[in-house]
Amino acid sequence: MQSQQKLSEHLGQQLLNANQVLVTAESCTGGGVAAAITDIAGSSQWFDRAFVTYTNDAKQEMIGVKADTLAQFGAVSEPVVIEMVQGALRSSHGSIGVAISGIAGPGGGSEIKPVGTVCFAWADKKGWQKVATEHFTGDRASVRQQAIFYALQTISEYLSE
Repeated sequence: MQSQQKLSEHLGQQLLNANQVLVTAESCTGGGVAAAITDIAGSSQWFDRAFVTYTNDAKQEMIGVKADTLAQFGAVSEPVVIEMVQGALRSSHGSIGVAISGIAGPGGGSEIKPVGTVCFAWADKKGWQKVATEHFTGDRASVRQQAIFYALQTISEYLSE
C-alpha cells in the first residue's frame, strides 16, 4: 500500500493534468484530507479550500446542508454527505469535491451506526458523483487516517479512468 504522501503527490499531479481543483467538506476527519493535499508543495494549483463542518450548524451555515436532511437521516448519512459535497462545490472555486462525515470514536456509535462508520460523497462539475459508506476498524486516529486515505484514493481512481 502506498503512503499517504505518495498518494497525495500522485493525486496532485492527476488533478493538475485534468485541470481540476479540489475542495473538501470534512467532519470526522477535521481537515485531514485538506492537510494531506496541502502537505504537497505547489498544491495551490489544484486545491481551493476546505470546509471543516464539524457541527450540524456548521454544515448548514457554511455549505447549505438542509436542517430537514440532518433531522431525517443524521449527520452520518449518505444524503447529508451528498448535500455537503454539492454545497462545497457551490461555495468554492473547486471543480471536484469530497465530503466526509463519520463516527471516529471511541464514543458516539450506535447499533445502526457503529464507531468506524464513515459516509463519503464525491462529485465534480462535469456530473460525476459517487457515494459510499465504509466501516473502518481501530482507534479514533486509525479510523480518521483510513477515511482520509480512502477519500484521496477514490478521487485518484476516478481521475485514472
